[in-house]
Amino acid sequence: QVRVVESGGGLVQTGGSLRLSCAASGSIYSIGTMGWGRQAPGKQRDLVASITSGGRADYADSVAGRFTISRDNANNTVYLQMNNLKPEDTAVYFCFCTAANREYWGQGTQVTISS
Repeated sequence: QVRVVESGGGLVQTGGSLRLSCAASGSIYSIGTMGWGRQAPGKQRDLVASITSGGRADYADSVAGRFTISRDNANNTVYLQMNNLKPEDTAVYFCFCTAANREYWGQGTQVTISS
């Protein structure tokens, strides 16, 4: 079983920054892609950013240029640096990882941007 735990959410003002962290643990032989999704109230969960084990990153158009994803393969950890935050970034942010052809999601961390 794989456990995914996020941390680092909070409340910031428009234009501020936050850094989310996520650690995967458990029966892991090797982790593939890791990433982040987010879900605002009343909306579907959308992919925000992902990064392969080789370091290739992809971003949603809405966050490209403001968010940076990175990972530490040795510690099965992924980070999301979020800059120039906007009220529309308010959501619950979920971390995921892929292992053994399965996808594992965390419980989420709330990010709130005040205007």
